[in-house]
Amino acid sequence: MDIKTTEERSHNMSKIRSSDTKPEKLIRSALFEKGYRFRLHRKDLPGSPDIVFPRKKAIIFIQGCFWHRHWCSRAKLPQSNIEFWDKKLNTNKIRDEKNKEALLKMGWRVLWVWQCSLTTMEKREKAVKQICDWLESSKTFEEIPQENKSSNNN
Repeated sequence: MDIKTTEERSHNMSKIRSSDTKPEKLIRSALFEKGYRFRLHRKDLPGSPDIVFPRKKAIIFIQGCFWHRHWCSRAKLPQSNIEFWDKKLNTNKIRDEKNKEALLKMGWRVLWVWQCSLTTMEKREKAVKQICDWLESSKTFEEIPQENKSSNNN
């Protein structure tokens, strides 16, 4: 049962940003410090990617674990209005997959960085290293962190 009223919950949800989130800013800042230059939220590309490296033909999406249905513990389905949330989050996941496939077909390389990989300084440093390694590689798609094969997918 939700401890907030419908109005309070609606107000809270309306304050959640879809761009320029704290995880996005952390990654952008770290990459800029390392000398990488990029574009933000290109509306002419499927999914309006968070970070775009035109010269490297590479794209990074910073994925919120809840909103994009990651397999980690941060992606728990709310206990109220379950049918709505299940449909909403599944639609997001399907849209993400379609955008990824469209970008790959267009010749872009795609990296998904999950919010849970940025929760501590140690994890952030590891993720930034993995991002830099990926940017310098020729890999077409990768996720950070890699899927834990022993956990259940949502």
